[in-house]
Amino acid sequence: MKRLFIISLLLSIPIMGISQSVEDINKPIIGELDQIEPFSEGLAAVKKGDQWGFIDENGQLVIGFRGDVVWNKTPNTENFGIEGIGSPRFKDGLCTIKTVKEDGIARYGFIDKKGNVAVDPVFLNVSQFSDGHAVGIYESKELRGKNPFQLKIYDYEFTEVVVNEAGEMLWPIQERQNIVMSKKLFKLPELQARMISKDLLGVKEKSNTWKIVKPKLQD
Repeated sequence: MKRLFIISLLLSIPIMGISQSVEDINKPIIGELDQIEPFSEGLAAVKKGDQWGFIDENGQLVIGFRGDVVWNKTPNTENFGIEGIGSPRFKDGLCTIKTVKEDGIARYGFIDKKGNVAVDPVFLNVSQFSDGHAVGIYESKELRGKNPFQLKIYDYEFTEVVVNEAGEMLWPIQERQNIVMSKKLFKLPELQARMISKDLLGVKEKSNTWKIVKPKLQD
């Protein structure tokens, strides 16, 4: 009987230890998440409500939850601009963000892995970075005057450009037309160029065919 009691006691010790370990292991670092994405460049996007944050490989939240990170619930995977982004992720150390200006139209830029703005949100559409470069549509405007209602009237010019990780526009690809800067009429302009390698650029022509060019990128 005594021997049976000792065996039972010994068997109970590991079980109690395992039970305690499981409880400790399953203690959440971050809880109540709605979505968890795979790691990319050492960070993984996690979603809570309509906001996204980023955790490191230790599960620590290194970029707090924010509402300006770009994502699409149903992305167009054939689109290499904003509409093609599903869940947020870092590429070349940068992740796409947006800000809505006073005219009600969104502009896009990038944050770095510390959550700081690395490329100011000034593009009407932009690709993700690849080999240190992205393609974006940049607007420039000049005040022309005021209408009878004393509202400011601007002349706009739009240029599709190659941009580097510092936000510098390195190469003007082509001028863009037919972009209406009115909240009611604005439609996201499609990118018509893309980096296909570190040194080569694919550009869509009016005939709907593509040409390959080699821009002079000095960054």
